[in-house]
Amino acid sequence: MKALVIWESLTGTTHKAAELIAAGLRTGGVETSVSPVTAIDLAALSAADVVVVGSWTDGIVFVGQKPGRQSRLWSMPFLTGKRAFVYCTYAVDAGHAVDKLADIVRDRGAEVLGGRKVHRFHLERDCKAVVDQVLAGVPA
Repeated sequence: MKALVIWESLTGTTHKAAELIAAGLRTGGVETSVSPVTAIDLAALSAADVVVVGSWTDGIVFVGQKPGRQSRLWSMPFLTGKRAFVYCTYAVDAGHAVDKLADIVRDRGAEVLGGRKVHRFHLERDCKAVVDQVLAGVPA
């Protein structure tokens, strides 16, 4: 199985989460590449059996949360026929940001199989949960 982890990051937290998720997938036997949303490795995307897309949570503390820099996410290449998982990093409250990111990824053509919130102060724990979800949801 091959995977591509795509990330959009403001402060570096979501990028760090992408690298932790990729490392966990590799440990699980999945050949994994990592790309920022602004420079997606198209060969890795084409070869990927599963795509993991991550963003940070933008919005006012408890209101209007959404994936950060949505225009970049909407500009991703089409993911038609790909199975996908999404995650959003957050500090206080992610609100519905994960659901909104799932909608974007679904609109790009992917079948979204799951999503998680990843707390910036619990990256290792929450990224492991993302990895577990991907490994459980996509047969090798």
